[in-house]
Formats: sequence, C-alpha cells, structure tokens
Amino acid sequence: MTAPDAREAPPVLAGVDGCPAGWLACRVAATGPLMPEIRIFPRIADLLDGPDAPALTAIDMPIGLSDAVGPGGRGPERLVRARLGARQSSVFSIPARAAVFAGEGLDEREAYARACATALATSTPPRKVSKQGFHLFPKIRELDRWMTPERAARVIESHPELAFAHLNGGAPMTLPKKVEGRPNPPGLDERRDLLVAHGFERALLEARPPRGAAADDLLDACVLALVARRWVAGRGVSHPAEPEHDARGLPMRICA
Repeated sequence: MTAPDAREAPPVLAGVDGCPAGWLACRVAATGPLMPEIRIFPRIADLLDGPDAPALTAIDMPIGLSDAVGPGGRGPERLVRARLGARQSSVFSIPARAAVFAGEGLDEREAYARACATALATSTPPRKVSKQGFHLFPKIRELDRWMTPERAARVIESHPELAFAHLNGGAPMTLPKKVEGRPNPPGLDERRDLLVAHGFERALLEARPPRGAAADDLLDACVLALVARRWVAGRGVSHPAEPEHDARGLPMRICA
C-alpha cells in the first residue's frame, strides 16, 4: 500500500462578492502562493455545495438578520462603520429579516413599498429601506436560505472596505471605488496596489473580469480571499468579538 503524500495540497478558500451574473469568487490556497482562480457561480449553492466547495469562504453579504434593528442597522454594521471614516457609507444598514423578505415575488415598485412599510415597523427610530440596500435583497435572501448554524463554521461575513483597511494598517482607503455610481480609476488603483503588496499579480487585477462582473467586484473578491486566509490561520478579527446570534442561530459579525 502506498503511504499518503504528506505534501498534499492545502485547502482551497474563497473570497466572494455578489455581481450581476451571480457570485464572483476568488479561490486561493490556504497557505503558500495564492494561485488565484476567478470564477462566477450563478447560484450560491453552486459555489458552496459539492466536493470542491471551499473549506472557508469570506463573503460580502449579511449573515444573520435581526428581528428588529436600532439606529444604524445591525450591531456589526455600526461597529465597522465607525472604523471606516470617509468610506463608512459603503456599509449599508440591513433591516429586519421580515423587511428583507416582505416584497418577494412582487414587481419592484410594490416590493419596495412592502419592504419599506415592514422596515418602518421593525426599526427604532422608524427607517425605510435605501434603494441600494433593497437591490441586495435577492442575494441576501438566497444566502439566508442556504445558511444554517452548522454552515456558519465555513462561511463568514466580511466587508471589502474593512478588509482593505485591515491590510492598510487599520487606515481606510483614501479614495472611493466609485463616484456617483461609476468606477473611480484612482480608487481602484489604490486598492490594486495594496493587493499587489500582499501577493496578488497585477496582471490578474488589471484583467477584464468575467462577463457579468465589474472591476470593483474582482478587487472585492480578492481582498476577501485574504480575509479567509487570515481566518484559517487564526489571525482574523471579529466585529464584535463575541457576536450575537439571530433567531435562527446565525452569528451576526463582520470579519476582517
């Protein structure tokens, strides 16, 4: 019988960002050279289920939804926003789970009205849903349906701007990724330079992303892959350090 190879490949990890085509993943080795693989998965289950699913995934999407929210959204959002200075507007306030699911299956106008009405009834002070946040709801619902307390051990919530700040010695990025909804080349270059300094090849970061994803989606997925690496190495940071759990037992935290 042949002895097992002690040099077997390290586990695969992933950083994931939602994009118009589905979910953009940057898959990397847990240790050693990054060797990134960039792929789009139409459904979250396509990425996270199956024999080649990452051992750990850091994803830019809320995990754990409150029954009611206070000022500034969920607790993790308030904590992270305070650390990001001029970049804090990138952290959306996610309303209660009932608001996220309120308008599902309706046309956009009615769905938004239902979501806002439910958000008003489940927030203190009463607050409607932002249009940017509302457009995330389909992906939030998809991930929320897939998640279980057991699966939370291998999928963690993160946020790209927090991840970039962590790589930058705790200092938020000085330039925005977008200005008035359009890509901001100097801001994208600032993030590319930081990723190159932490092991990514510039050619990968400057290449055209897969169809159905944008340049900022690619950079966000890459920086979240580094979060996954830190987490499995025992060097990750949780905001808050001791997360609360929602009614389904899912931890509410943002990791960096």
